Amino acid sequence: MRLVGGLLLVLTLLAAALLAMDRAAALESAPVSSPRATVTLVSETDAVAPGMPFRLGLRIRLAPGWHTYWKNPGDAGAAPTLDLTLPPGATAGPIAWPTPRRIAEGPVMSYAYTGEVLLPVTVTPGEGGAAITAHAEWLVCKDICIPEEGSFRIDLPPGPPLPSAQAPLFAAADRQTPRPSPWHAQIGPDGRLWVQGREINPSTVIDAWFIPDSPGSIRDSAAQPLSVRSGGLLLSLTPASRFKPEAGLTGVLSVRDRTGQQTNLTIAAMPGSVPPEVGMPLPQILSLAFLGGLILNLMPCVFPVLAMKAVGLAAGAARGRVRAHAVSYTAGVLIAFALLGAALLTARASGAAAGWGFQFQSPVFVAAMAWVLFGVGLNLSGVFQVGAGLAGTGQGLASRGGAVGSFFTGLLAVVVATPCTAPFMGVAIAAGLAAAPPVTMLVFLVMGLGLAAPYAVLALVPGLARHAPRPGRWMEILKQALAFPMYGAAAWLLWVVSQETGSNGVLSTAAGFVLVGFAAWVLGVAQGATDWRRRLAQSAALAAMLTALAVLSGIAAVPGPVASAEAADGIEPFSPARLAALRADGRPVFVNMTAAWCVTCLVNERVAISTTAVQRAFAEHHVAYLKGDWTRQDPQITAFLREHGRDGVPLYVWYPPGVGQPTVLPQILTESMLLGVVQGE
Repeated sequence: MRLVGGLLLVLTLLAAALLAMDRAAALESAPVSSPRATVTLVSETDAVAPGMPFRLGLRIRLAPGWHTYWKNPGDAGAAPTLDLTLPPGATAGPIAWPTPRRIAEGPVMSYAYTGEVLLPVTVTPGEGGAAITAHAEWLVCKDICIPEEGSFRIDLPPGPPLPSAQAPLFAAADRQTPRPSPWHAQIGPDGRLWVQGREINPSTVIDAWFIPDSPGSIRDSAAQPLSVRSGGLLLSLTPASRFKPEAGLTGVLSVRDRTGQQTNLTIAAMPGSVPPEVGMPLPQILSLAFLGGLILNLMPCVFPVLAMKAVGLAAGAARGRVRAHAVSYTAGVLIAFALLGAALLTARASGAAAGWGFQFQSPVFVAAMAWVLFGVGLNLSGVFQVGAGLAGTGQGLASRGGAVGSFFTGLLAVVVATPCTAPFMGVAIAAGLAAAPPVTMLVFLVMGLGLAAPYAVLALVPGLARHAPRPGRWMEILKQALAFPMYGAAAWLLWVVSQETGSNGVLSTAAGFVLVGFAAWVLGVAQGATDWRRRLAQSAALAAMLTALAVLSGIAAVPGPVASAEAADGIEPFSPARLAALRADGRPVFVNMTAAWCVTCLVNERVAISTTAVQRAFAEHHVAYLKGDWTRQDPQITAFLREHGRDGVPLYVWYPPGVGQPTVLPQILTESMLLGVVQGE
């Protein structure tokens, strides 16, 4: 009897499993496959109920190297189409297009998808189940473009609409779908796009680009120079044949912050005039770059080279030779600046791929950077000297005759200026991070012209050489003043260490400051001393630096500060258990994943989260505020980030009252946005 009962139980379970398998199989249609792509129709739910919307999606899995297109394919291509045949009483909305990639193929720019993409459609069913058929067409391209098509069928029984096995595909698509922009946008008649928001400033936005909804409105392959100001950003778009500014401009604005996080927003720019004081034209940017290069001539490490040449010109020479000297010197300077610009662009490309901002989770890295900046400050303060040998070499080359000497003098003028240029590189670095590569290179070359200009003028008008300013104490005072921004940056990094390791880490980092300062002082005292004294000083400095390295390795083992389990000012530390308990009680929850080294996080907290209006709304609606600190690596926070499709902070998640689904908020917050979320608007 037991044997019969056991057999019946096994058969029942087997039948249920087969039924579940059949039901699950119905949630993804039979595939249409080619060597280039595999395409199916999938459902977000395993059943349908009358009047309760659910989503279907065209799932396209592309072979490596192949791509298909967005709704606006760009300069070439065609968008996929999906035609649904629905039961009576059912309706379907348009495709919710995920944000595409920009793919440049020579002079052609396309907006496309690679790898795998899901194109969701919302369906509202009628009575009964839903037997849905669909026909789709799509274009796949690599070296050639091949049109493909297929027909699909999916059967959904009536019943409670529970999530299907394919539901995570829709969640992933949602994370890639652009969200409505909280900012006001205007498009000018010349194609300049002005996006205004008080959260926008150079510390929160380092790159941005725009993809239009309609083809032909802008030149897709043209560069989009970016200018970021406090309160807004300006993208200079190039109008195309169908550009109609009086009708406005819609599309997707992608914004990248300093942590490498990208936020995609849908914008509808209204026609209007862009404020002239906001949209800085390229000539003004180049003027500032030229001025920055001109100021470099005042640095003590550059001025002696220029002075040597000026004295030589004052002695008299044929005008033709003088002009040849000027051209050669300028060429040397420009080549050196071109190399610097290329190096910056290379670093920018590798940094964007690596997401370098996350190395600030390491207190070892932060402490080492603090010591480096402290050492630069000591150099500027005159504790020790770096680059004197290079300056001497530059003077030696300056003494040589001929254009070759002038050319190498120009090269070495930039080399010896490099330790002194850091405080003056703001324009070039901003251009390198925010503008298109051609604009970046142009900024660097114009800065080089600024550096070369005084010598070029002296070469063309040799009589001016005797009026050139002579080195004096004012130059040393200027150099020493530049040390204080370095000390300030080192102090900020010390604060970051305190957030990551507490007082023990601060003590270790401060000890490192002492050791670095001692090494710099010993080297400075020994400069100009006899050989044996210099070697003794170098040995002492080396011992101090080795001790600092030992201290640095110990910082990694310093435990971080212990977070209090009690709420402070309405903020509770994040934990999965606490989040689950609050959700079980039905309370609304706002989760803020942040880090002390994330500037965007700090700005969002200041301008949006911590405002009086938002905190009052949290209190009135009984919102629980959970804050996760990812300043140092935390496995629980890392798991939460990955659960929501993120690899870094900031991450803001809103859990509505009851059992509603959570919403991932944009990475750049506004007060009005948070108030709308809390108040259910």
